[in-house]
Amino acid sequence: MKKIVLATGNAGKVREFAQLLAEFDAEIIPQTQLNVSNVPETGLTFVENALIKARHAAEITGLPAIADDSGIEVDALNGAPGIYSARFAGENATDFDNNQLLLQQLQTTPEAERTARYHCVIVYLRHALDPTPLICHGIWEGRVLTAPQGDNGFGYDPLFLIPEHQCTAAQMPSELKNKLSHRGQAMRELQAALQARAL
Repeated sequence: MKKIVLATGNAGKVREFAQLLAEFDAEIIPQTQLNVSNVPETGLTFVENALIKARHAAEITGLPAIADDSGIEVDALNGAPGIYSARFAGENATDFDNNQLLLQQLQTTPEAERTARYHCVIVYLRHALDPTPLICHGIWEGRVLTAPQGDNGFGYDPLFLIPEHQCTAAQMPSELKNKLSHRGQAMRELQAALQARAL
């Protein structure tokens, strides 16, 4: 069984990746178990930041690496928080802090203009110097509510309404969320690409 390092220490992401990769013939090891530190995300795009994280994990462990960079893009805020989603309210911000700041910045924004989407870019590197990384991108359209709803998920999920299901990402059963979400889409694209490449 092939070992792959997952370049994240985010418990919510580790849980989702474990579910999404359950059928895959590989042992996914979170970087925290291999003493890989977080690396500064100095890129200006989701793709750049995912590559930075994957390359760092692959360099330190000598293993193939998977990394993702994801965030929410709000139209009324010109695409913010975008790549800064996890640290929107500051470097050590909690999900609650980030959600509060988003609500504050959208306070006067009418419902019709609260459109938003989650992005997820996942990259797979066979090794740190892999010249042809696999890059997969998922997008999930929704709207930002005026107050949080639901206790599941993480990040901006309690504020992210999926209109066709009339619930937030935080109210959705995990099976349905994995099927529809930006991360689920990108992961299925990655699975297909890995099978085609035969790892």
